[in-house]
Amino acid sequence: MRISEHWLREWVAFDDDASALAHRLTMAGLEVDAIEPAAPDFSQVVVGEVVACEPHPNADRLRVCQVNDGSDTLKSVVCGAPNAAVGLKAPFAQIGAVLPGDFKIKAAKLRGVASEGMLCSGRELGVNDEAAGLWALPEDAPVGQSLRDWLGLDDTVIEVELTPNRSDCLGMAGIAREVAALTQGSLSAKPIKDVAATITDQLPISLEAPEDCPRYCGRVIKGVNTHAQTPIWMQERLRRAGVRPLSLAVDITNYVMLELGQPLHAFDLNKIDQGIRVRRASDGEKLVLLNGDTVELSSDTLLIADHSRPLALAGVMGGNDSAVEDETVDLFLESAFFAPRALAGRARQYNLHTDASHRFERGVEPALCRIAIERATQLLIDLAGGQPGPVVDEQASAARPAPVLVTLRPDRVNELLGSQINEAEIEQILTRLGLEVNATQTPWQIKVPGWRFDISREVDLIEEVARVYGYDRLPIRRASAPASIPAHSERRVTLERQRDLLVDRGYYEVISYSFVPESLQQQLDPEQTPLALANPLSSDLSVMRSSLWPGLVRAAVHNQNRQMRSLKLFETGLRFRGQLEALEQQPVIAGLVAGAAVEDDWAAAARPLDFFDIKGDVEALLALAQSNTGIQYVAQEHAALHPGQSAAIQFGGKNIGWVGALHPGVVRTLDLVGPVFVFEIDQSVFSERALPSFAALSRYPAIRRDLAIVVDETVSAQAVIDLVRRSAGPALQAVKIFDVYRGDRLGVDKKSLALGLILQDYSCTLTDDQVEAIQQRVVEELANDLGAELRE
Repeated sequence: MRISEHWLREWVAFDDDASALAHRLTMAGLEVDAIEPAAPDFSQVVVGEVVACEPHPNADRLRVCQVNDGSDTLKSVVCGAPNAAVGLKAPFAQIGAVLPGDFKIKAAKLRGVASEGMLCSGRELGVNDEAAGLWALPEDAPVGQSLRDWLGLDDTVIEVELTPNRSDCLGMAGIAREVAALTQGSLSAKPIKDVAATITDQLPISLEAPEDCPRYCGRVIKGVNTHAQTPIWMQERLRRAGVRPLSLAVDITNYVMLELGQPLHAFDLNKIDQGIRVRRASDGEKLVLLNGDTVELSSDTLLIADHSRPLALAGVMGGNDSAVEDETVDLFLESAFFAPRALAGRARQYNLHTDASHRFERGVEPALCRIAIERATQLLIDLAGGQPGPVVDEQASAARPAPVLVTLRPDRVNELLGSQINEAEIEQILTRLGLEVNATQTPWQIKVPGWRFDISREVDLIEEVARVYGYDRLPIRRASAPASIPAHSERRVTLERQRDLLVDRGYYEVISYSFVPESLQQQLDPEQTPLALANPLSSDLSVMRSSLWPGLVRAAVHNQNRQMRSLKLFETGLRFRGQLEALEQQPVIAGLVAGAAVEDDWAAAARPLDFFDIKGDVEALLALAQSNTGIQYVAQEHAALHPGQSAAIQFGGKNIGWVGALHPGVVRTLDLVGPVFVFEIDQSVFSERALPSFAALSRYPAIRRDLAIVVDETVSAQAVIDLVRRSAGPALQAVKIFDVYRGDRLGVDKKSLALGLILQDYSCTLTDDQVEAIQQRVVEELANDLGAELRE
């Protein structure tokens, strides 16, 4: 909300200058973003009138004008503006004037003709953007008067960033109420009288969605002067509020909106069929808006329609087919109250945001409908003539917001704020804010005015007392609360510990957007249907990620394109799976490696990273949470991973993640330098780790037995290890695979695994017979279950 200080002072009397007022507003919760002048500095610019205009003798595109600047002599001015003509009044910079940008006006000769000043456009003065010609001032502009004084340009504009709960301050009347309450100044709002009807013409209004629109006011105005111009004072107030003047009817509706906070809209009466219907749209119904866009409507959209077609998106934007044009002489003026919930999100749904939707979504006082339409009618008649009909005020009383009554305990105010504000001052503060206070008994009964949609509880009233009294006046006290340290379960492995481990192993952490390109998401996690964003930041961030791999892959591409070939990256965060109604947000940790495991060195040959390097990192990470005996790596295919180098990570029979090489096709499509390996692990595995516990140490020696077995190529090492652990019994302390051999002597699709078994008992030294029995049992089980043979 942009506030003109001059305009504000017409509503309320206060002593603060602009800077002090801005500080006061900010301290009261209405944050001031900027304080700026209404116009740049310039001097010696007066209202001039062109009394003669002739072609320049030496230049086809220039004219020599004789300008009356209110002095005793006419000034000869060479001008190239296309609209320079006899009778035109425009800003005239006299010799010695200084324009914005420190541009000084001096006497000069242009093509041999003396020029004693400069006729100015709005842009040259920094007042508006019009640069096609001179700034044409109204016919009644006083010749010779300082332009700054006549237009009141020595004004200050205060820009306030309002929070969504303070919709009551989206109009000069609301800001004035607030300033009057904060400064104890006198509010001098002018009463708005009803405009008597001079004709009987009216349109019937039907409220077919009363819950969405409980009140709708409409009025016919005929015979409006189409040539009437918006007065300069209104144009200036609109400009300082950040609104561009367009035409008189539109400017008046915008002016009343800025003045009172109530949006209005004017239709061309002759384009309305029979009457007004306020209804919900039908699915697929279409409407061409004032901005030229055609929108396809959904059934949750509220419309202003006639008996044949939609006319406007209610509370958002009018339609092009019923718009007021230059030749329009008969108008239908509307002013309505729309329920905030009915309009919430509708403008965004159609990629729109208007001043009207901004206000209606936050809440506009229901009683303003009638007041605003009377104010707009009076302005229109005063400036463009016309004959008004009676106001049709259609209401659905049952759907109108009920008056809000809130109880307040005066003692609770000081108890909560830690202050000592007396009851009389509390009552005065609330009364200045427009609340009706009944303090005859405790608790007090407070009636909330219709413009305050943000007050519904006792604490809301206490907040109002605090901000008007002054947060800086409240005592500073430390909160007295029992200090308690939250318990942290030792079963949980913190993210910090996981990060530290990966950093120690050479990884760098990256942080990427949760939004990713749909095409990349499809390549890396095609089995998931990603959640599409209604309003993406950009076209390549259109869906929510269902895996952390897209962000890591994009980071890898970015780095490899800058000659960073060896990469070890990781990220922690949420992945999003399912649609909005049942969206799952799952915390995971993921990593990516590529390039060399060992760089060129005098002591070792260079070696590229492989599957077992990243699997080793994953094993170290999971060892923080679970013994690696509980983790299994099961060969499974994943659409984004290499068919022969991918494994599902399982714990307790449940998939907790994946590890493997990116599919060569994916590597080629994304222009990666491969091979590239990735992993992703669900954080749930780190939340219930096994706590360390004491285990007795054996006093007896350990015995190692080595076995070399031949199994089919399809038999996994994990299957062999699991079977050995089951069959060897409690004496087995560890089993390790220390060699793998493949060769022609073994046969086709065979491999040899060399196993080391560590055996130890807690009650005695194992004898050779006991060891042989365990070994024999292991060999038999391997043969029976996996078809293993001892290698000769």
